[in-house]
Amino acid sequence: MTGSLQVEMESLVLCGTPAVSGVACAPAVRPGARLRVAESTDSIPEPGRASEQAAFLAAAATVADRLRGRAARAGGAAAEVLAANAAMATDRGWLGVAQKLIAAGTPARAAAVAATDQFAEMFIKLGGLMAERVTDLRDVCDRVVAELAGAPEPGIPVPPEPSILLADDLAPADAAGLDPSLIIGLATSFGGPTSHTAIIARQLGIPCVVAVAGLDAIAAGTPVLLDGSSGRVVIDPDPEVAARAVERFRARTARDAAWTGPGATADGHRVEVLVNVQDGPGAQAARRTPAEGVGLFRTELCFLDRETEPAVAEQERIYREVFDAYAGAKVVIRTLDAGSDKPLRFADHADEANPALGVRGIRIAARDAGILDRQLDAISQAAAGRSPVPWVMAPMISTAAEAESFAEKVRGRGLIPGAMIEVPAAALTAEAILRHVDFLSVGTNDLAQYTMAADRMSPALAALTDPWQPAVLALVARTAAAGQRLGKPVGVCGEAAADPALACVLVGFGVGSLSMAAGAVAAVGAGLAEVTREQCERAATAALAASDPAAARAAVRAFLGWAPGA
Repeated sequence: MTGSLQVEMESLVLCGTPAVSGVACAPAVRPGARLRVAESTDSIPEPGRASEQAAFLAAAATVADRLRGRAARAGGAAAEVLAANAAMATDRGWLGVAQKLIAAGTPARAAAVAATDQFAEMFIKLGGLMAERVTDLRDVCDRVVAELAGAPEPGIPVPPEPSILLADDLAPADAAGLDPSLIIGLATSFGGPTSHTAIIARQLGIPCVVAVAGLDAIAAGTPVLLDGSSGRVVIDPDPEVAARAVERFRARTARDAAWTGPGATADGHRVEVLVNVQDGPGAQAARRTPAEGVGLFRTELCFLDRETEPAVAEQERIYREVFDAYAGAKVVIRTLDAGSDKPLRFADHADEANPALGVRGIRIAARDAGILDRQLDAISQAAAGRSPVPWVMAPMISTAAEAESFAEKVRGRGLIPGAMIEVPAAALTAEAILRHVDFLSVGTNDLAQYTMAADRMSPALAALTDPWQPAVLALVARTAAAGQRLGKPVGVCGEAAADPALACVLVGFGVGSLSMAAGAVAAVGAGLAEVTREQCERAATAALAASDPAAARAAVRAFLGWAPGA
């Protein structure tokens, strides 16, 4: 019932798509208005156009520098999206269009907006991952416009007390800057459960519901009860009902905090509980959790916003920082996942009608094998003498032939080869792929998007990109079964692994490792410790038999004895 309205207990209840589990009750707060540029027929005299261009370029460079600085401090998924936005602020195409407009007499602020409108229209027509960059691009434009006007940088206000943020959507720069001690809940009108906003909220441990219709009518200051596990946003809740819901969640959180690992079900079935990281500082921070190792080391950060490819020595240093942070522990590293919404300036990216279905991930190596070869060289050198040997997997594997070629390169460097399962074709042929690699890791974010043919950022389609979708679960189950038949491990490193209830389902399928944002580690580990392997298997059967995500969630939580929000 995504986006529907209902009345419950004399309170207005807005229903959206669950994104990050948790319960919070607090007054609503809203983002501040962004500076808008009114249409103008004024033209800059020709002698002043060069200085206007220079001011525009300086403002864009300042915004890019700020975003890079935040990326360096953020770590994790937030660092990746902030670095991508910094690259967008200095994108030659966008800057070029704006400069041409200024050269023709358009004021810099108006030129920035016009160039943004032009690119936004193009991105929307392309759809898929490119369409989701429109929010990012408009955010970059707003920051540049504010810089040109000498106005404060746009963003989220700092509330005087813990609050629940209600917004249409958040740009990554805003989401990454949220203070979880003050923004204790988040609901958006747009976005999906695997959007950048949801991913960053999960990293920060902020309960989140997306694709909620009716939020525009809720004024700042209104009391709100948000349940990130059921997708409900209750307006003006009964104080006693809200207090009980929050207390139940706090008790659950206290139990989670007491979990110290290692991962296992109540009857001793081992499940590796791992963490997703993106750089050395993020890995060091993740060491404070009970995670047993790294199940997904994203390597994109050192490539994004670069005019030239990072040298092997530089890559080696970055990879070694993560290896050192988890010395003696398992580390699974994903090779460069670029292309589509994360283009590389130094790679030969041709114009594509649909970049989301174009050259990205392992497909870049087909066009320029040197990028992959040099990255594998750097990984091998960083891993020299390390025990255990790092596992290395490629994103966007679609065929057994791609897996075979990649595995040969990885094994030739003394590393353990694997493949990401993000494309339905790969899930359907998982057994053939596993004959060439030693392990599989399911990336449920992209698998959901490609399986359901649904843009992650479309509010109208948010329910389709839910990892609880029966078709998505069926493909994950099929992949896990292939691993069991061949005696090779299958893990999940997408956002689905961060949902304690869904984690039980995945274990029931036969998944042996779960990797997630650091903030989700304790909740998932503690949840698994309360159930047996047989309960997980029966929960998995119940999820597969459900007709839709809501029914699957309800059936599994009821079967496990978990109340909503618990």
